[in-house]
Amino acid sequence: MSIIDMRLSLAACLKKGIDSINPEAGLSVAEIADMFEYPPDDKLGDLALPCFKFAKTLRKAPPMIANELSASLEGAEGVAEVQVAGGYLNIFIERESFARDIVAEVNSKGEAYGRLTVGEGKTVVLDYSSPNVAKPFHIGHLGTTVIGHSLKMLHEFAGYKCVGVNHLGDWGTQFGKLIVAYRKWGNKEEIEAGGIDALVAIYVKFHEEAEKDETLEDQARAEFTALENGDEENLKLWKWFIEISIEEYKKTYAQLGIEFDSYAGESFYYDKCAPVIEKLKDAAITKVDDGATIVDLSEYNMPPCLILKRDGSTIYATRDIAAALYRKETYDFDKCIYVTSAGQSLHFAQWFKVVEMMGYDWADRLIHVPYGTVSIDGAKLATRTGNVVLLKDLFAQATDKVLGIMNEKNPELPDKEAVAEAVGVGAIVFHYLSNNRIKDINFKLDDVLKFDGNTGPYCQYTYARCASILSKAGSVAEPCDYTDITEEEYQLTKTLSRFPESVESALDSSEPMMITRYILDVATAFNRFYHECQILSCEDEKVRERRVALTNAVHTVLGSAFGLICMKKTEKI
Repeated sequence: MSIIDMRLSLAACLKKGIDSINPEAGLSVAEIADMFEYPPDDKLGDLALPCFKFAKTLRKAPPMIANELSASLEGAEGVAEVQVAGGYLNIFIERESFARDIVAEVNSKGEAYGRLTVGEGKTVVLDYSSPNVAKPFHIGHLGTTVIGHSLKMLHEFAGYKCVGVNHLGDWGTQFGKLIVAYRKWGNKEEIEAGGIDALVAIYVKFHEEAEKDETLEDQARAEFTALENGDEENLKLWKWFIEISIEEYKKTYAQLGIEFDSYAGESFYYDKCAPVIEKLKDAAITKVDDGATIVDLSEYNMPPCLILKRDGSTIYATRDIAAALYRKETYDFDKCIYVTSAGQSLHFAQWFKVVEMMGYDWADRLIHVPYGTVSIDGAKLATRTGNVVLLKDLFAQATDKVLGIMNEKNPELPDKEAVAEAVGVGAIVFHYLSNNRIKDINFKLDDVLKFDGNTGPYCQYTYARCASILSKAGSVAEPCDYTDITEEEYQLTKTLSRFPESVESALDSSEPMMITRYILDVATAFNRFYHECQILSCEDEKVRERRVALTNAVHTVLGSAFGLICMKKTEKI
């Protein structure tokens, strides 16, 4: 019985007690199950029910409620003891049967353990990463990329059919700038040799020169207008810039284990905007203000949503609405999630409201998942000034550092370059996702590349340690004897039981940090168990069998959890 099942089972018993006190209490089993807490000290039990939450409904003092409800749990399945402590009901689980059931369930289900069914028969579209073409993939893109992919993996784990969309920033005046820069300072051979770095170099040069010559901005606008009007030469250059960019981006995605189902960017929706304009007009929600077409949102305490600029050209909101309509028609999504910086929250709130005003009843299925900003040693990132730390460079630094450690400690390790990359990249991803996603992050590169303490490498090393034990053990027996299990064995088992709950919490809150924290809990509990309990050298065959089975369960759960946060499994380090 998992900890979730245990809570539901206890809640069903408690509901009978609550209803006997007040038949009109109206609390469901699920509501009661959600009220359980984990005590701060294991001496206070495995689960605690704060009865303060029932005081108003049951019209009694919490200690009295706790005392009366304790009788509801007498003889409850899986319960060893119930204690009343003030207004709390402290519950101690029957350890041996609980541990046996959890480990057997993990080892029986394997990678299916912890999976949810809430998404079965449903589709979710996830719009994430979405870098601006011809600009470098820098550390500022890490958030949308790893948060977005983690959410995709969480939804797949919960049974959803997922569509990952990389909504490339492949349209706008920056391409006019790039075309001007290429014709003035670039050539085909240098760009093909240097790839996206060469494109960035001429883009940065454009802004340096534009400070001296203001006419360059006018030239850029003219070239983009020509591109919009279908100029053959400009279209050819634009497509070339996109090809170079995607080729480079895919290298970084491969390091993270990410693949997308669609690379349809802004340009894909350019010719789909006209029907949107007509639908907006048909809905009678637009008006012209100073030559621009807007939707007035003052009733909703928001600035107006700009639909068409004074020159009649579309803007981000128009293309985002067109994209949402296309995705609903193409994928018939149950949810469409957008992972972007918190700075774009107003933009999404505005056009989400416009879709609702257009009469689409699925507007409430459009979800913005914001995240905080990233700076490097306190300095804001800016492509035009060249103040960026490229992800490929950061990944290379981390990989080189790990490789150096491996050459010193385990020089004969097979495929050590691939392992070093998995650990180095994993260190950066884990460091980022260890923070609440909405929190602004100041990356200090020395901190990012630390591998001791609560880090990704520590967790991947724990996974490799499990793999090594299992390789030597040869086989895993089930079921096992859990008589007289140690405190370390039980606490590790209890931690494993929380995996489905952690997945559910991460999914409900769109917060990958829930998984990184859980991984650390498992790694910490396992290493405590490893240091306190003999495994392979244990002379008692029954004890050895259960400890190998427990190690196998840890290996399975860690591997599944890694997959939910863009971290690769490392069988050897």
